[in-house]
Amino acid sequence: MSEQRSTKYGRVLLKLSGEALAGDRGFGIDPPVVDRITEEVKAIHGLGVSLGVVIGGGNIVRGTTASERGMDRVSADYMGMLATIINALALQDLLERKGVDTRVMTAIRMEQLAEPYIRRRAIRHLEKGRVVVFAGGTGNPYFSTDTAAVLRAIEMNADVVIKATKVEGVYTADPTADPDAEFIPDITFQEVMARDLRVMDAAAVSLCRENDLPIIVLNLEERGAVQAAILGERIGTLVS
Repeated sequence: MSEQRSTKYGRVLLKLSGEALAGDRGFGIDPPVVDRITEEVKAIHGLGVSLGVVIGGGNIVRGTTASERGMDRVSADYMGMLATIINALALQDLLERKGVDTRVMTAIRMEQLAEPYIRRRAIRHLEKGRVVVFAGGTGNPYFSTDTAAVLRAIEMNADVVIKATKVEGVYTADPTADPDAEFIPDITFQEVMARDLRVMDAAAVSLCRENDLPIIVLNLEERGAVQAAILGERIGTLVS
């Protein structure tokens, strides 16, 4: 019980990139990587927080990339949504093997695989201590999984969105391309949009600003980073 009381956030929406599941392979699902990620999720769940997860599909299909290469944008986006469902099922399988009660809820109906997304039912799952993986994006083309994550966080009355990436947080430029990029520990929504820092897409950042929902950007590859953020430690970048 002491662990539960010590957390800064009671309800958390964790946004994972699809690329995170691919590891160094860059494509598909790397089981050892998913095993490590689900260990992190299990530890977070063990803190007693209500936890929702949104995962992208870029390790399989990225809609914007496919459309840039000539595919119809709407078709490409729907393919990306289906990719997120594949990833969500992989997460669910490993989490339940580890004893974490998990539900996948999809914005695109496919009852043979997962529950359709219904807000009240999702909240009830969270209240019962289940991890809810929201798949299928928003169910609409032209919206990113970042926007889906923020939308679900608002609908679930989450206290924070944690975006787990491959870098330590927000920088003045892409740190993988610019060695002079400077780390930013704190920044406002307005600054993110004015400086076009690509923390999340503009729609997602705007939704967070309008609903006073903070974002923490941190490195998923740093073990225990998400737990530390939930416990209130200063880690990554806080956007508020």
